[in-house]
Amino acid sequence: MKRVLVTGASGFVGRHAVEALRMRGFEVHGVGRGGDPAHHPTDLLNPAERRALMDAVRPSHCLHLAWDAEPGRYWTSEANLDWVAASLDLARSFVACGGRRLVVAGTCAEYEWGTPRLHETATPCRPATLYGVAKDGTRRIVEAYARTVGLSVAWGRLFFLYGPGERPGRLVADATCALLAGTPFATSPGHQIRDFLHVADAAGALAALLDSPVAGAVNIGSGKAVPVRTLLDGIALLTGRPDLIAYGARPLGLGEPAAIEADIHRLSDEVGFAPRFDLDAGLADTVAWWRQQTDG
Repeated sequence: MKRVLVTGASGFVGRHAVEALRMRGFEVHGVGRGGDPAHHPTDLLNPAERRALMDAVRPSHCLHLAWDAEPGRYWTSEANLDWVAASLDLARSFVACGGRRLVVAGTCAEYEWGTPRLHETATPCRPATLYGVAKDGTRRIVEAYARTVGLSVAWGRLFFLYGPGERPGRLVADATCALLAGTPFATSPGHQIRDFLHVADAAGALAALLDSPVAGAVNIGSGKAVPVRTLLDGIALLTGRPDLIAYGARPLGLGEPAAIEADIHRLSDEVGFAPRFDLDAGLADTVAWWRQQTDG
């Protein structure tokens, strides 16, 4: 049986990835919180604990999702440097324990933003944030290392995720919670175009990528970017509170590009994965989940 170690297994993407991998026949071991007996409570920033975990599990596959992702902080956090070091050592420990296939969660922030449709090879990687630079730098080193030791590596560049389990402090979570609570939601004019993907589809794409021989960077998005206003209008319709969205009450962030959209031809043609949720279905699922949380 294929044995996979999933870092960040109790996180937003990780909890969905665990199920997707089990559906593909993997024996799943996770690093994260929770009562699942296959989850190993490990501080991945501690070198001794990190190496002991890898030696105990001895996975054939590894899906590395763990990173600092605290909303409003992670773009510039010094913790990015800690995760670069931890990720590089994780890859080396994985190889030392016989690991064969590694997939790491990257980000669309690795790209130079400005070209509306971002492509893995045609769009240059010129990240404008510490987070983006840290991810891109980690990718470059891991890929170079993999070539020297014969490790199969792929890099899943995540775009704008939403869905059940999202942390407060992010757009869909905050808008949904505000509208369900009957609270006004102040936002930008909403004309910027973004590529939104349901978290279950992101997890499914990562699982499919891990279970494939595809190497290198692969965009993980919907391939169908929409204005932020379209997303928020969908949430307003589902909650019945369009009156509470205050478009233009906040300025668009400095340096925000007009459009960010994933070219997903590698994901669809080479990995063979297609998202299950369109935006309407994804938002309906998300709002229903948040309604359960607030009613409960």
